[in-house]
Amino acid sequence: MKSTEILPLSVLKQRATEGRLEAAVHGQVETLTKKETRDGKPFWELVLADAEAKITLRAWSDSPAFAACEEMSVGTFLEVTGAFAHNGGFGLDAKQWNCRELTAEERDTLLAGSPELREKQGADFAFIEQTVGAIADPRLRELAVLFLTEYGPRFRRAAAARGNHHARRGGLVEHVAQMMRGALAVAGAYPFLNRDLLVAGVLFHDSGKLWENSLPADGFVMPFDERGEMLGHITIGIELVNALWRKVLATEVAAGWAALLPASEDVRLHLLHLLAAHHGELQFGSPVVPKTPEAWALHYVDNLDAKMEMMTQAYATSRQLGPRIQERVWPLPGNLVAPLEKFTPAEES
Repeated sequence: MKSTEILPLSVLKQRATEGRLEAAVHGQVETLTKKETRDGKPFWELVLADAEAKITLRAWSDSPAFAACEEMSVGTFLEVTGAFAHNGGFGLDAKQWNCRELTAEERDTLLAGSPELREKQGADFAFIEQTVGAIADPRLRELAVLFLTEYGPRFRRAAAARGNHHARRGGLVEHVAQMMRGALAVAGAYPFLNRDLLVAGVLFHDSGKLWENSLPADGFVMPFDERGEMLGHITIGIELVNALWRKVLATEVAAGWAALLPASEDVRLHLLHLLAAHHGELQFGSPVVPKTPEAWALHYVDNLDAKMEMMTQAYATSRQLGPRIQERVWPLPGNLVAPLEKFTPAEES
């Protein structure tokens, strides 16, 4: 491997589990903090982010990058070159790394994300649009279409979380699309579920994260939002649904809804309950626990997709402890064991 090979951060994290790796990465400085060692020596700690992942780097006082960090600021786009490896309790780190600012062309390429990521997130958003378009209840369908029309660009660059799962630009679209696939399967297995309500609940359950976990159009640094801090995404999502609902009811198409069953107010109330209860328990931030079948289904589909994403990332990046055993990644409760391979039937003779 050439030392100048430029790798996405997700690929770097995966390959570094196999041993020391000479490589270059492109990213944006998300945080930059000056700290001290136990014996009082200064060092810099920075988090570098791209469209798919983040890494933490440290510049010790005797390293060539220390002086560069003194002049650096949060938001800077960098190329970092060094020898990357897992370093005990520090996790992935680089020894004696060097850096330079990216050119405008390199920055634009980085912001666009990899072709594979663009294709995946584009397909996921198209699936969301298709699934929303198939909602039979015109009230929920119009509400969902209005949301995608007014907030589509912001939705497509929001993260599903700041850590743990889908914590990347566009991660919320990936999470919602996969949840919709799961919700459709669950609705098929349990026909008494209100499919339209469940699909709408999936779309809106994390809609408050368009503010709580919003990323700008020109970067990977997720700012903290005052509304997100003071209200949280559940409250913001409920306010958003109510505002969009009022807007939909004011349109001409809503004039014929008065006689629809179930009543429009019942539809709105049940949708709001799905948002309010989707964390499942009061201790996890929901103001109410799930009290309808659709609310329970949404909670479990949400939790399942989050856990599967965490495990997928952990298998790709965590340290090998022994044969078929990998190191625990928080918040998963224990070490990972390699999954059983799928059965492959022998070819019939």
